[in-house]
Amino acid sequence: MPTIRVEMFEGRTVDQKRAFAQAVTEAVVKTLGSSADSVDVVFYDIAKQDWATGGKLWSDPPAAKPAG
Repeated sequence: MPTIRVEMFEGRTVDQKRAFAQAVTEAVVKTLGSSADSVDVVFYDIAKQDWATGGKLWSDPPAAKPAG
């Protein structure tokens, strides 16, 4: 039973998640030979203030670019 964990910023609609889950399920069935009923897709909506890259929160404003 493949379980696909999807972590992304919050804000996607239910329709977007539904379409994504269908597309991922089809890809798993095609590539792994699983049955669609055995594929689980779990969404984790994460607020931008709860995610950092390179030590910087995604909710922080972008740094000013140096002139030049």
